[in-house]
Amino acid sequence: MKHDQESGTARQAMLIAALALCAILLSTLGVSYSVGPNYINVSVDSRVNITNAPPELLTVTVVNGTGITLNAGSTKTVLCRATMLDYNGGSTIVNVTATYFDAVTNTTGDPDNNNSHYSNASCTQDSVNGFYANYTCAFPVLYYANPSLSWTCNVTAIDSYGFNDSLSNTSRIYEIYALNVTSPIDYGDLASGDTSANIPANVTNLGNVAIEVNVWGYGATPNDDLAFVCEQGTIDIDYERFAPNATAVYAQKTALSSSPQLLGFQVPKQTLAGTPSLNTSYWQLQVPVQPLLGLCNGTIVFQAEDANP
Repeated sequence: MKHDQESGTARQAMLIAALALCAILLSTLGVSYSVGPNYINVSVDSRVNITNAPPELLTVTVVNGTGITLNAGSTKTVLCRATMLDYNGGSTIVNVTATYFDAVTNTTGDPDNNNSHYSNASCTQDSVNGFYANYTCAFPVLYYANPSLSWTCNVTAIDSYGFNDSLSNTSRIYEIYALNVTSPIDYGDLASGDTSANIPANVTNLGNVAIEVNVWGYGATPNDDLAFVCEQGTIDIDYERFAPNATAVYAQKTALSSSPQLLGFQVPKQTLAGTPSLNTSYWQLQVPVQPLLGLCNGTIVFQAEDANP
């Protein structure tokens, strides 16, 4: 019996010695080690070394602001600026792409079209500072891009290990009412009492919504009730007339006025590249039988209005 007790005591001492040795070895390896009362529990540190971290988009800002007015008849550059980090270093971000799209009609992965979706496959690196990087993504947005509250700039960063992250922000594109007109409206050489031929004047929509067109005129100054001021004499404004079609004769046309009048047609917004949206008005002048001579000049104002107010 005594021998068994001594043997058990010896085994316990050996176990304690072994655990103590393990503690020393773990300590030399930099691993924390603790023993609970009478070795009821043992605590050791666990560890892992992360060799690569994915990038993280921190902010996306639309530089133009939350509300954007496009440039009539041309493009406007919309800029999105993104700040991101990568714990492997900002320089490990190898590509940043972005889309700018109307979320009412499109998603980020849709194909580009000038009305509602633009892409930038290689945004410009502005700076790298330690873990951080800044990029700017530019989009040449055409004048007929949809007016919408939901234009979304979605930026994606990709690092050298193939990891990626995305973040987005929204802005509004406002309605623009804009047009261009054939100029000049030239009636040619006429004598007193003559009525000119039909002179076409094309009205082209340079905005992003359908428009109606108001017209009014003057000779020298607004509200002078003149159509022309000539080298000798003047022509009253109601001798100049217009119609929205080529079939109306002079007597059927609407007399121009010093006050705005609807031209009589709508011009839808452009939707296809290289295919302007236009409509044609037709103009005539009757020269009154009165003392007139020489070159005559006047002004007709065409103004775009909302076709669906």
